Amino acid sequence: MPIDATRPYDDQNIFAKILRGEIPSTRVYEDEHAIAFHDINPQAPTHLLVIPRGPYVSWDDFSARASDAEIAGFVRAVGAVARAAGAVAPGYRLMANIGADGGQEVPHLHVHVFAGKALGPMLAR
Repeated sequence: MPIDATRPYDDQNIFAKILRGEIPSTRVYEDEHAIAFHDINPQAPTHLLVIPRGPYVSWDDFSARASDAEIAGFVRAVGAVARAAGAVAPGYRLMANIGADGGQEVPHLHVHVFAGKALGPMLAR
């Protein structure tokens, strides 16, 4: 169910629980600003999620409230995850769903990294 990205951060969301170690995940990357793990319902042969450690609901929330170090660290983490997955060549897709119209389902900023096959058009026509 898509969520309202303008609502306050809910520290009981599934990604907050993953960050606290209350729910297991298969982590592929971890540093002071971000973690990355395999999606439990992959939509491509490679489907990873990268999330900031801080309590940010959306890209808008993150870009407005995160420190410069958090922003730089998160963006670098996304690139590091794609490189480590071997996705740079032949290519990959990044996607961040924001708000109800964007299809965001978990109220914690996350970037999907899709790779491992030709992904087709960006949006269904």
